[in-house]
Amino acid sequence: MKALVCKAWGLPETLVMEELPDPVAGPGQAVVRVHAAGVNFPDALIIQNKYQFTPALPFIPGSECAGVVESVGDGVKQVRPGDRVVALTASGAFAEKVQADAAALTPLPEGVDFATGSAFLLTYGTAYHALTDRGALEQGETLLVLGASGGVGIAAIEIGKALGAQVIAAASSEQKRGVCREHGADEVLDYTGSDLKPALAALTAGKGVDVVFDPVGGAFTEAALRNCAWRGRHLIVGFANGEIPRVPANLLLLKGCSLIGVFWGRYIKSEPTAWARDLATLFLWLRQGRLRPHIAARYPLERGAEALAALLARMACGKLVITPVAE
Repeated sequence: MKALVCKAWGLPETLVMEELPDPVAGPGQAVVRVHAAGVNFPDALIIQNKYQFTPALPFIPGSECAGVVESVGDGVKQVRPGDRVVALTASGAFAEKVQADAAALTPLPEGVDFATGSAFLLTYGTAYHALTDRGALEQGETLLVLGASGGVGIAAIEIGKALGAQVIAAASSEQKRGVCREHGADEVLDYTGSDLKPALAALTAGKGVDVVFDPVGGAFTEAALRNCAWRGRHLIVGFANGEIPRVPANLLLLKGCSLIGVFWGRYIKSEPTAWARDLATLFLWLRQGRLRPHIAARYPLERGAEALAALLARMACGKLVITPVAE
């Protein structure tokens, strides 16, 4: 099979295409022929050795894909060859085939194409867990989404609207803010070159925002935290800015607000029953058209490094998808 391989830590251009032996399904495992693989920010961090876990070199990056089960190992009952599935993998998805634990496979709902399936679970799962479980977002509250035009940002906009919130989307260009409006944002603002305080004060009648969805980090975290309402909840989702912020703890005291961590990968392993409930809701909303993943571009496998580079350069709105098998 063909695969995109990381042989040394570095930026996307250091990845190489190689022909490798096909994976074999061991006990409790399945081999999936990959039709589409979602490109996520952690994928770009892992190849630079900047993520929470460190795979041994060499390895195939890619943590989320959709395709067709090709074979299963001993003891596998939940899937069989020919099933259309979404696979969550720590690595390995940027290839023509991937070996995965059968327990990490989710049936792809009828009518959902492979590209959409590969662009859905990680971003929408993260946003749903963040907003409902960690942030307790309620109908009528105000939600501020930073980095709102990215895959997880758009997911947060749509889920926030589905939960009945007033959504303010912060993005860095007019084009990106337009995409945010298309996906349901009530208000949009440019948060890169100006003080957030007057804009958010005007949009919230001076109250501040009830929940902040923050996958960006850096100086933007403190700026958003300063605009939290009384009993506000600031959700730390990631650090796409590249800088882990240090915030003044007195802000939490003065505002009676909370700074809350969101680690979806740990959540789905520690609380699988809760994740199954989340998944049922997310797939229902997807079938109803309330959730609409925004796929900005598709790249063939041999151009997969370009997709990761575009992600790091903040060039795309929504999700980028690598397609070893074109639909």
